[in-house]
Amino acid sequence: MSNQNEQFKENGSKAYLYGICAVAVIGGLLFGYDTAVISGAEQALQEFFKSGLGDFYTTSLHGFVVSSALIGCIIGGLISGVMATRLGRRNSLILASVLFFLSALGSYMPEFLFRPNFEFFQPGEATKGLMWAFILYRILGGIGVGMASAICPMYIAEVAPAQIRGTLVSCNQFAIIFGQLVVYFINFLIRSGLAPTPELIQVAMVNIGWRKMFVSEAFPAGAFGLLLLLVPKTPRYLVMRGNTRRAMEVLTRINGESRASEILQEIKDTMVEKKEKLFSYGVLVIVVGVLLSFFQQAVGINVVLYYAPRIFQNMGSSGDAAMIQTVVMGVVNICFTVVAILTVDKWGRRKLLITGSIGMAIGMIALSILSFCDVIGLAALIFIIVYTASFMMSWGPICWVLISEIFPNTIRGNAVAIAVAAQWISNYIISSTFPSLCEWSVGGTYLIYATFSVLSAVFVLKMVPETKGKTLEEMSALWRSRMKK
Repeated sequence: MSNQNEQFKENGSKAYLYGICAVAVIGGLLFGYDTAVISGAEQALQEFFKSGLGDFYTTSLHGFVVSSALIGCIIGGLISGVMATRLGRRNSLILASVLFFLSALGSYMPEFLFRPNFEFFQPGEATKGLMWAFILYRILGGIGVGMASAICPMYIAEVAPAQIRGTLVSCNQFAIIFGQLVVYFINFLIRSGLAPTPELIQVAMVNIGWRKMFVSEAFPAGAFGLLLLLVPKTPRYLVMRGNTRRAMEVLTRINGESRASEILQEIKDTMVEKKEKLFSYGVLVIVVGVLLSFFQQAVGINVVLYYAPRIFQNMGSSGDAAMIQTVVMGVVNICFTVVAILTVDKWGRRKLLITGSIGMAIGMIALSILSFCDVIGLAALIFIIVYTASFMMSWGPICWVLISEIFPNTIRGNAVAIAVAAQWISNYIISSTFPSLCEWSVGGTYLIYATFSVLSAVFVLKMVPETKGKTLEEMSALWRSRMKK
């Protein structure tokens, strides 16, 4: 027993570290779940609102409804810095879990609280009021997504030792992709269990199927909120609030006593002032963070994720086959996210990003050519997989790793909020314009995303620093030195 105690004092507890990170990444799972649940429901949702609203419900309006959660994501991203600073990282995630839960219930039954005569739980017909109620609940969930997308990586980065921080933050992206895979599979099960024939399935999807897909998120959201009560606040936040004793306890459990003392002193040294002005380290660090977010979305990944079944149907697949292909794509995404997790702290951030950009460009250029030539089928499926696999091993996880670690301690909360808000604004623009762009030219749309893939590689090569192995406290010195050049 004494040997175990000595080992704990010397090295800390990896089980404790992995345990609290595992709870935090459930936020990533809900991020993926919430953003991808729309993929299985969007066509039925379009038919539902079209049946009641007729020509009023245009393709552009449908793009807005499908992407409405992203408005909330922008809001959540913008307020994440304030929330993380005032409420703390953990308590902000608890608030996000509540928003996820309320959104799941409200999206299932948007009639709730918006129907007269206490007919709260009776599904209603499609009306403008019901559409706006649905949008409101999706925005509510989006706020939760925006907060979680910024604060989950921040939480993990602030508790993880520098030598494995990239791996652990990348696990958040794994959770996002796993959440998407889970919801693809659940959407498939819900759809296939609605009725015995394809014709009846389609009718049932319009009547109740899309509602069941949204409410399924309530279960992991509730579990996330409860589990968060068991994890500590981050040491850096505790130091910011003057609670160095508790910070030392957490650091000791993670790193061991001697290393904990060193880290605590490093944190104190970079927090002489609790907060500095946003541009205290120059404009470049903020520009790099914003452009990382922009390019992660401008390459078109969420178009593939949100509209996957529709894309596969346009390639000639039936409804059920399209859902199965979506699940297959989710499995591929999982596998290549694991590649990023295993290599991010060995190869470094820049190599993975540039490799991924090249792969995405190849995939999108090929899809564009196939579309212009009106070729569908296996070839198109292969290049979609090439594209998504390239993204998942690079820009998917590595962008979040960099956003969580490149900003100095004293501006991290606000800087991360700006970067994440930029990401969701870009996501909204790309996703909401996809249906209209496809009416213009599917091949041309893919070519736009290919161009941004090429530009993303140039951006990384010219502007993004390598942060592998650097402590969060060393980020201050890195950007100070760049200011002097």
